[in-house]
Amino acid sequence: MQRGSCLRHLLSSNFCPNKTLNYITTSHLCSLISSLEETKQVFLCSHISAEEIKELSNLCALGSLKEAFNRFNKCIWTDPSLFSHLLQGCLPNRSLSQGKQLHSLITTCGCSADKFVSNHLLNVYAKCGDLDSALTLFRAMRRRNVMSFNILIGGFIQNGDLESAYELFEEMPERNVATWNAMVTGFTQFEFNEDGLDLFYQMYGVGFRADEFTLGSVLRGCAGLKELRVGQQIHSYVMKSGFDCHLVVGCSLAHMYMKCGSTENGERVVEGMPLINVVACNTLIAGKAQNGHTEGALDQFNIMKMAGFRPDKITFVSVISSCSDLATLGQGQQIHAEVIKAGADSAVSVISSLVSMYSRCGCLEDSVKAFSSSEDHDVVLWSSMIAAYGLHGHGQEAIDLFEKMEREGMEPSDVTFLSLLYACSHSGLKERGSKLFDMMVNKYNLQPRLEHYTCMVDLLGRSGCLEEAEALIRSMPIRPDAIIWKTLLSACKTHKNMEMATKTSEEVLRLDPRDSAPYVLLANIHASTKSWNDVSNIRKSMRDKKVKKEPGISWVEIKNQVHQFGIGDRSHPNCEEIEGYLKELTFEMKERGYVPDTSSVLQDMELEEKEYNLVHHSEKVAIAFALLNTPAGAPVRIMKNLRVCIDCHNAIKFISEIASREIIVRDASRFHHFKNGRCSCGDYW
Repeated sequence: MQRGSCLRHLLSSNFCPNKTLNYITTSHLCSLISSLEETKQVFLCSHISAEEIKELSNLCALGSLKEAFNRFNKCIWTDPSLFSHLLQGCLPNRSLSQGKQLHSLITTCGCSADKFVSNHLLNVYAKCGDLDSALTLFRAMRRRNVMSFNILIGGFIQNGDLESAYELFEEMPERNVATWNAMVTGFTQFEFNEDGLDLFYQMYGVGFRADEFTLGSVLRGCAGLKELRVGQQIHSYVMKSGFDCHLVVGCSLAHMYMKCGSTENGERVVEGMPLINVVACNTLIAGKAQNGHTEGALDQFNIMKMAGFRPDKITFVSVISSCSDLATLGQGQQIHAEVIKAGADSAVSVISSLVSMYSRCGCLEDSVKAFSSSEDHDVVLWSSMIAAYGLHGHGQEAIDLFEKMEREGMEPSDVTFLSLLYACSHSGLKERGSKLFDMMVNKYNLQPRLEHYTCMVDLLGRSGCLEEAEALIRSMPIRPDAIIWKTLLSACKTHKNMEMATKTSEEVLRLDPRDSAPYVLLANIHASTKSWNDVSNIRKSMRDKKVKKEPGISWVEIKNQVHQFGIGDRSHPNCEEIEGYLKELTFEMKERGYVPDTSSVLQDMELEEKEYNLVHHSEKVAIAFALLNTPAGAPVRIMKNLRVCIDCHNAIKFISEIASREIIVRDASRFHHFKNGRCSCGDYW
């Protein structure tokens, strides 16, 4: 065999995915390099045509690197720039081993000093996450350019090492727009939004003109900071620069406005775009959902489909979340069917949304089915299922699932612990909840947020440890808000501690003078002790300060139509039928031992008036309507915007037994499953 053919055979035989640079020994390399000149004529080929370059590129794109090398090896040796196609072919599958083999061949043919080839090789190491090799190669490169720096900066950002990326950025002798874009994008991607905006201003100050990538990133930074004023300034820059018709920039602008709560401006931006796509539709749907316009989000979803756009997993996450907020099970089930039809039911983010939707619609079993259907479980999906158990009062099941999550090697997030603490709070698991809080801080080094402390105050308060709960609020390193004080105030009401309730209500009113909750809770405590003068004074104070109590509203979905009821509401077309059925139910309940609890009526009136008031609470009216309009034996699902009062909670237990139905009620705090005269909360809510 001739020496040249031996060399070709050796090179091609070492080119396989399972072998790396280590398989070509130092002696081999020395021999190959020394023989390169002797065999130069063997490898000469005619100039490669455009069609052949296209064929080489296509083979590499398909991952057929060995075939590409074997077919074009002669041309590669005479034109080393063709190595770039082979190196690009390593990227789709992040094949570091093939990249290393190509590195050995590049070194062998003596073209490692070629700046173009070296940058492609550097890109392979950076994109495949081997930053040590990338940095070693970068430092060894004698002819570096801006592209070399940009590639390594991108590698650092991809691996979350912003500090190294910024150090390299500072080291650069010159920069281009791509350099600034990489850094601005890196900072906003990891939510260092203020730093991203600062860099944008620096970029503008030194004379660089922002492009669509810069503007998209900096607008995301404004959205993250909810800096509407700065976002509006950048919008002006967009208009002056002629990017107002650019699809990516337009979507980023709409997203910024939506995140800043300016839904109308976001809609105007999209409506003014000459063309829209699925991303633009998703921006509108998500924006409406996040700003509480859940019905509008579902309407926009239907408009999107009528316009011929095919929903993707991002669309489904937003619309499923809207169904969760509205607790419209029928619509949620229809969208679930569309998810399956679109083939999006394997996306973990979609499954997480389905778990939350079913749990918030009162279907815990369907949440479990959705969770079990996923082959991949990320921390968000685990946390969603833990939260679902907690929302339904299954604290021990939530803890068991968390322990399984740990056994499978998944590291929990602060959201996971928030769901766990919530579950413990609503199940009376004080000791276990306290241990989980300590585990979050000491084992997983997670910094508690205000929401975690609020859960702990709720946990302690429900357990009667009011002084301990107050001490936690006053000692925590975060400034307390009105919500955490209201949580303690609610516990004071439960345990009828008037002294602490008065003191706590002052804290709430100091932070939020127009909040009705402290007035109502204090009035409830006074009413329970029949201190009507005090109740009257509180109500007068509310009138004087023009503070209005949020009215109780309940709603039920029947045949995809939502029916809403307020206390004593007679606007429903079936009000006479509902009234008659409520009288029948009340009579039957009293026959079975029901005694109305009038302590929650905040007015000094005759007993008969109080009882009439209680009978017409919104949840009782909604339940009566649902029982009249659903098949016998079917479960009834009611949603309420406030907490269920003591009397309604007691009455619904009787109704579930009389009607032989499971009655599921979601109030502002949790789910109650009433069945056979009992509630799943065990009267602990």
